Amino acid sequence: MALALDPAAQDLLFREARTANTFTDEPVTEEQVQAIYDLVKYGPTAFNQSPLRLTLLRSPEARERLLTHMAEGNVPKTRTAPLTAVLSYDLDFHERLPELFPHAPNIKDAFFAEESAREGAGALNATLQAGYFILGIRAAGLAAGPMTGFDPEGVNKEFFGDGRQRVLLVVNIGKPGPDAFAPRSPRLNYDDVVTVL
Repeated sequence: MALALDPAAQDLLFREARTANTFTDEPVTEEQVQAIYDLVKYGPTAFNQSPLRLTLLRSPEARERLLTHMAEGNVPKTRTAPLTAVLSYDLDFHERLPELFPHAPNIKDAFFAEESAREGAGALNATLQAGYFILGIRAAGLAAGPMTGFDPEGVNKEFFGDGRQRVLLVVNIGKPGPDAFAPRSPRLNYDDVVTVL
């Protein structure tokens, strides 16, 4: 069965896309980031929670604050990427549920009164949104370099001192530079991951 999405778009989003390790110095504009968000905000989350928050590091000072918490191998590419986004989840996402899920106003208190419930749901649903965000970056004709090699406690303290947001990953964004991509690594086949009962 053929997919509805045309093959060129499939290639752009999946088959030809790679994690970028170098970038050109071409800026990533606010308009591009807005367009990416305006597309990916429609990706589903449970109860329409939408807990993902984006912190865009444009200034050299903000970038330097992050670099002190990055793993050594991630420092050079993070220093030179045109834009770096710190993706986090908001522990107080439930406060927006009456607005985002208006047909069930009791959800906020029934499911998310306890912070431990919000922490699990927030991390899971923001991770879904992070995947959408990476696809949105690719849809904009840009490359993404997502990373989890950093000190989460250090990043949380540096950027989210009040503790109400928790970092998930850091994503470098831009046009790919020279030797940006490693060779494609193998993927698991359908039969390796699908069980039919």
